[in-house]
Amino acid sequence: MTDAAFTADALLAGNRTTLASYSARHFGWRLEDGVGTIVLNRPERKNPLTFESYAELRDLFRQLAYATDVKAVVIHGAGENFCSGGDVHEIIGPLIGLPMPQLLMFTRMTGDLVKAMRHCPQPIVAAVDGVCAGAGAIVAMASDMRLGTSRSKLAFLFTRVGLAGCDMGACSILPRIIGQGRASELLFTGRAASGDEGYAWGFYNRLCAPDSLLADANELARSIAAGPTFAHGVTKTMLHQEWSMSVDEAIESEAQAQAICMATRDFERAYQAFAAKTRPTFQGD
Repeated sequence: MTDAAFTADALLAGNRTTLASYSARHFGWRLEDGVGTIVLNRPERKNPLTFESYAELRDLFRQLAYATDVKAVVIHGAGENFCSGGDVHEIIGPLIGLPMPQLLMFTRMTGDLVKAMRHCPQPIVAAVDGVCAGAGAIVAMASDMRLGTSRSKLAFLFTRVGLAGCDMGACSILPRIIGQGRASELLFTGRAASGDEGYAWGFYNRLCAPDSLLADANELARSIAAGPTFAHGVTKTMLHQEWSMSVDEAIESEAQAQAICMATRDFERAYQAFAAKTRPTFQGD
């Protein structure tokens, strides 16, 4: 190894991390076969978020940008619900008495969770059952793929508590998923969309039986984790960045991105496997 290569490895080593032994304080976390699973685990309250869980989720997704052992992520709620949003007593009540600078600190922190989800390279699969409301609906929205059930209830509740629907990127991301008119209806009315509506509108990739939802989400995540993870990260980045590009800019950016992927060992492995009539084993480099 050359001195230059050794120096580069040494510099990068400080950013690399593994999350197999990560111990979450405010939600469940486990890692198996390259799939990290986040469990919002307050089922007695339909898994609401708190100041602490918001911040820890944000920090975990930021760490995922440097994790070498996580290839895909599944997020779901414990019990029969996904997430009921911000905890009324632990978040909504205290916010009433805060001055504007601290309110802005809070709203920026919650928005940072969405930014961290969109910028981590791992594809995120949300397994949505039961109540998926408020900030919970945002977490599902910010995921890359969503599996639901017929009993899923999707609601962006902000107007029902006297707030605007433009929370945590909802007015930017939701119309791109379900269309401007449907997003407007949900964000203005705060009403709950059924699982069948969410699927018909494109919010859910598919509907699953409640008892197979998590297994189906894990199967999808494992299939992604077995793929070319570096290239998956590039795909996710381009899906996000191209929202603000012209078609010409997007084509040029994709040309550069694809050329980078062609320089990876996974691309070579895929060719060698094709030539040998075998299935490639991707390693993410």
